[in-house]
Amino acid sequence: MITAPDLNIRPATSEDVPHIVALIRALALYEKEPNAAIATEEDILRDGFGPEPYFRCLIAEWHGNVAGFALYFFQYSTWEGRPALYLEDLFVRQEYRHRGIGKALFQYLAQIAIDRNCTRFQWECLDWNQPSLDFYESVGAKVLREWLNLRITGDALQSLARSETIR
Repeated sequence: MITAPDLNIRPATSEDVPHIVALIRALALYEKEPNAAIATEEDILRDGFGPEPYFRCLIAEWHGNVAGFALYFFQYSTWEGRPALYLEDLFVRQEYRHRGIGKALFQYLAQIAIDRNCTRFQWECLDWNQPSLDFYESVGAKVLREWLNLRITGDALQSLARSETIR
């Protein structure tokens, strides 16, 4: 836990689920995709706080008010034989920005990565989000332009799953 006079960062609990969903929706609005965030409180409760959580979450509070969050999980590097911390989302509400909350969340995540013997701490950023890119580079991140993200969703995912593997 990081605690400063104005800021408290702590692991989320199931009681934080409404705040997490609200922050996810605020992030989607910021990223110009407000209709894409369809996760419900039930989804977040089941997948983050059930018997086998898929993710973990940190809550940042400023004077006791929920100001932001970081949602992350662990990957595994087969080449390095160690885990990696993957940051799915980090968001600080507009009214709480420029107070060091984002950097404090990053420091907390970096410490988790070190404590868990992770080989790296990684995430994605939209190419148009220059303020975030500038921040990430200011804390030592390197933009890996040679890697491309790939994704299969919807009907293509269903089709692949149903396809014959041996012909």
